[in-house]
Amino acid sequence: MSHAPAPAPAPALVPTHCPYCSLQCGMNLRGSGETVEVVERADFPVNRGALCGKGRTAPAVLSSRVRLTGPLVRRPATGRLEPATWEEALRVTADGLRRTRARHGADAVGVFGGGGLTNEKAYALGKFARVVLGTSQIDYNGRFCMSSAAAAHNRAFGLDRGLPFPLEDIPRTGCVVLVGSNLAETMPPALRYLTELKDNGGKLIVVDPRRTKTAEQADLHLAPRPGTDLALALGLLHLVVAQGRTDEAFIGERTTGWEEARAAAMAHWPELVERITGVGVPQLRSAVAMFCDAPNAMVLTARGPEQQSKGTDTVGAWINLALATGNAGRPLAGYGCLTGQGNGQGGREHGQKADQLPGYRRLDDPAARAHVAAVWGVDPDSLPGPGRSAYELLDALGRDVRALLLMGSNPVVSAPRAAHVEERLRSLDFLAVADVVLSETAELADVVLPVTQWAEETGTTTNLEGRVLLRRRALTPPPGVRSDLEVMHGLAGLLGHEKGFPTDPEEVFGELRRASSGGPADYAGISYRRLEEEQGVFWPCPETGGHTGRPDRPAGSPHPGTPRLFLDRFATPDGRARFVPVVHREAAEPTDAEYPVVLTTGRVVAQYQSGAQTRRVDELNAAAPGPFVELHPQLAARLGVADGEPVAVVSRRGRAVAPARVSEAIRPDTVFMPFHWPGAGRANTLTNPALDPTSRMPEFKVCAVRLERVAA
Repeated sequence: MSHAPAPAPAPALVPTHCPYCSLQCGMNLRGSGETVEVVERADFPVNRGALCGKGRTAPAVLSSRVRLTGPLVRRPATGRLEPATWEEALRVTADGLRRTRARHGADAVGVFGGGGLTNEKAYALGKFARVVLGTSQIDYNGRFCMSSAAAAHNRAFGLDRGLPFPLEDIPRTGCVVLVGSNLAETMPPALRYLTELKDNGGKLIVVDPRRTKTAEQADLHLAPRPGTDLALALGLLHLVVAQGRTDEAFIGERTTGWEEARAAAMAHWPELVERITGVGVPQLRSAVAMFCDAPNAMVLTARGPEQQSKGTDTVGAWINLALATGNAGRPLAGYGCLTGQGNGQGGREHGQKADQLPGYRRLDDPAARAHVAAVWGVDPDSLPGPGRSAYELLDALGRDVRALLLMGSNPVVSAPRAAHVEERLRSLDFLAVADVVLSETAELADVVLPVTQWAEETGTTTNLEGRVLLRRRALTPPPGVRSDLEVMHGLAGLLGHEKGFPTDPEEVFGELRRASSGGPADYAGISYRRLEEEQGVFWPCPETGGHTGRPDRPAGSPHPGTPRLFLDRFATPDGRARFVPVVHREAAEPTDAEYPVVLTTGRVVAQYQSGAQTRRVDELNAAAPGPFVELHPQLAARLGVADGEPVAVVSRRGRAVAPARVSEAIRPDTVFMPFHWPGAGRANTLTNPALDPTSRMPEFKVCAVRLERVAA
C-alpha cells in the first residue's frame, strides 16, 4: 500500500518590525533569498497586524536588482565608482580619514548618521567618532526630525520622550489636538487610534494649512497660514485664561513659571491671532470649548510646528496650553510628539547627536563624561566637546570639515538648501558613504560601503512611544554586504583600535545598557530576552525595580519599564513642570512683493523620507511617481496654470519644476511640495536653512516663493 509523501513543513515565520516610520509596526517574514513574504503579525499591540503599502512592500528593497551588493571605490583614472574588495574599500576609507586628521586636525573629520540606524549602530557610531576619530563633528539627520519638540520637552518636563504615554491611551482621552501631522499618509496604521477616539465619543481637532486626509477626519479643522502655529497656540491659551478655564490647582501644585507665561499669552488676543493666522475667532472659541469640555485632553505635534526657526517656542506654547488646563502628568492626558523616522527616538538617545552621550546624557556634563568614559575605558578629558548641528556641519564641509563618514542618510535630497549642500559634499577632500542603496549622496562618494538591511541583521529600535523593540534577523545578507557594526570594527582596527568595537549586536547592546545606566534614557534593565518575551519594554528601565510599592514586584525585582511618565513628578530638579513664556514672531523669511506665496513641504503615503529606498519599489512608484506642486484654484487661475501642467516654484535659493496639482484642500496663499525626489522637482532646493536658536532645526515648513508658468 503506497503512502503519499508527507507535506513539507511550512517555512518558519520570523517576527520582526517594519524598517520605515516610528510606529515600527510588527510584521512576520517568511522566505529566503529573493523571495521574502510579509505576513500579518496581529499580536503586536502597536499596529495589530495592519501595515501600509511601504511596510507590505519592504522586502522589495532586499532584491539584488535594486540594492548594493559589493563595495565601490572611485578610480582616479576614470573618475567613476567601480567595484572593489572589502579590504581595499576599508583601507581607502581609513587612509582618507587618517590623512585628513593628520593634515588638518581631528575636527576636520566629520561623521553624519541617521535616524534609521538601530540603537546599537547609533551608539557605536557616536563612540567611533569620539574615541577612534577624536572628533566633535558628529550629528545626524534626526536633527531635521523632532529636535524642536525634544528641546521643548526637556525645557518643560526635564526629559524628552516623544510620547510620555503609550499609543493605546489616545482613543481613551476626551479630545486630541493634532498639530501639523498627517497621520493618514505618514503612518497610516496609527489613524485607527483617532478613529477609535471618535468612536468612543472623543473629539479631534486638526491644525494644518492643508485639508489632508487626516484633517477630513476632524471634528474641527483649523487651517493657519504656515509659520503661525505659535500665534495660534497663544491665542487659544489667551481664551482659556479669559474664560476662566485654567486648572489652578494643578498649576499651583505641579508647575512653575505660570505668571510670566500667562502674561505673554494675554498679549495675543483673539482678533490679533485671527489677523496673523487666518483662523477666525469663532473657530478659536470652538477649539477651546472642545478642548476644555473634555475630562482629559492631549496635544500631539509633528513636523508642522517643529520644522520652523521658532519651533522650540512653538511646541512650548502648545505645552503651555496643556499645562494650563491640567492636561499633563496624569492618565489619559498630556503633550506628545509624533516622531518621524524609524528610530528617531532611540537614534538621538545614544550618542550620534552633536551634544549628547549615551543614555541621553549631556556631553558637557562632567559626571556624564566620567561615567561613559569609564565604560569605554578612556580618559574623560580625551572626549571632545559638543560639535556642530546637522545643517551647520553640512555647511562646513569642504572648509573646516574636509572628510566625512556618512551612514544611513541622503542629504543631497533631504537637507534644506539642498543644492548648496550638494556643492559642499562635492568639495570634500574625502567622502565615504555606508548605505543599502546607491543614493544620490552615495553617488558623490569616494568609497561606497554596502551594508545590511533591517531583515538581514538583529538590533533594537525605540518607537515613538519610547518602547524599545527587537528587530530579528530573518535572512542571510548577500556575500558582498557587511553590517555597519562590521564596518566600524574594520575601520577602528585599521585606525589603531583593535578592541572596543564588537560586531555582535547583542554585545554592543550590553555595553549600551551600561553606558546608559543611571541616565535619563536608562536601558540598563532591558535585555534581548525581555524584548522577545514582552513585545518591547518602555524606557526608562533601570536594572532593578527598587521599592515599587507593589506586592507582585518586590524590591530588587526587574524593573517593569515605564509606559507612562510624569504621573508622580516631572523630571525636573523640583519635580514640577516649567511654563516657558513665549511670544509670536514671524518666520525667518516672510513673503513680500517678489516672493508672495508661502511654500510648505511634507510627505505622501507611498514614499518615505528622501525616497532612496521607496523610489526603488515599483508598486510605490506607481502610486506616487514623482513630485508635484499643490496649489489652490485661485492661485492657479492667476497663473493661468491647469492641473497637470508644469509650474516653477522659485525661492531665494533656487528653482524647482513639477506638475501642478490644483486642489481646494490648500490655502490660496500657500503651495505644498513633497520632498521625496531629487532632480528638477527637488523641494529642498527651495527650503530655508534658517535655524531655531535652541534646537538648531532648519525652517523646512516655511519659505517665501513665487510661482511661474512653464512652457509644456
